[in-house]
Amino acid sequence: MDFGLEGKLAFVGGASRGIGKAIALELAREGADVVVGSRSMPDLEQTAAEIVETTGRRAIPMSFDATNREQVDRVINDAADTLGGLHILVNSASLPGGSPSATGPIEDLIDEELLSDFDVKFVGALRCSRAAIPMLKAQGFGRIINISGLNARNAGNLSGGARNTSLVHMTKTLAAQLGQFGITVNCIHPGTTRTERTPSLLASRAEQLGVSPEEAEAQDFSPGSARGNHICRMVDASEIGYLTAFLASDKAWAITGELIAAGGGTGSAVYY
Repeated sequence: MDFGLEGKLAFVGGASRGIGKAIALELAREGADVVVGSRSMPDLEQTAAEIVETTGRRAIPMSFDATNREQVDRVINDAADTLGGLHILVNSASLPGGSPSATGPIEDLIDEELLSDFDVKFVGALRCSRAAIPMLKAQGFGRIINISGLNARNAGNLSGGARNTSLVHMTKTLAAQLGQFGITVNCIHPGTTRTERTPSLLASRAEQLGVSPEEAEAQDFSPGSARGNHICRMVDASEIGYLTAFLASDKAWAITGELIAAGGGTGSAVYY
């Protein structure tokens, strides 16, 4: 299927590694030129070079801090100037999993870490969207895709769950405000996803269990396990890229203000 992304112009925040990098790579594979943004310029330069080599599309690294409005406004405008416009904004900047203190009892929660999580992921996405919206409105076309996470549906992570839930609300609000201008806004909930961090995490898990990394992964995703899902395997970051490319495409006009979970069927709750 032709997604109609040939020649489209995209900015992907949080794209130096992980899910953001996989999304940028998939958009480029579908014919888009991309600016990849995050705090780490060395990682961004490596990612951009890989995208260019793999796809032949333009990939331009630009560093920015999502907590700084001036930097956000600058990088979005510089991205549009360098690319020659902007059609797609992907908000994927965040600390994976949320702040460490938010995964335990509320007594252990560190206020500054909680606020930092929100400042990067939720307010950062808001800042990027606010900077991009005027140019998307002016051309009568735009795609905004927010990368949230399944912590929003699972109790236990106060910061990760709350920041992800807030992104869902922002997605619906912006969709209602912007649909009349030809702009769709959607949200993706990844679950446990295979990225560059996965081998070291599996090695640590395997050491705890006294098994090989392969055995540890098989145990964690077996039916009935705490982290198991319906497909009994870990979702790869490239699969989040495929979904993002579809939502960014000309084939997804009817979808806006929606949340799509991409965790392989994690959980047993029924949503309607």
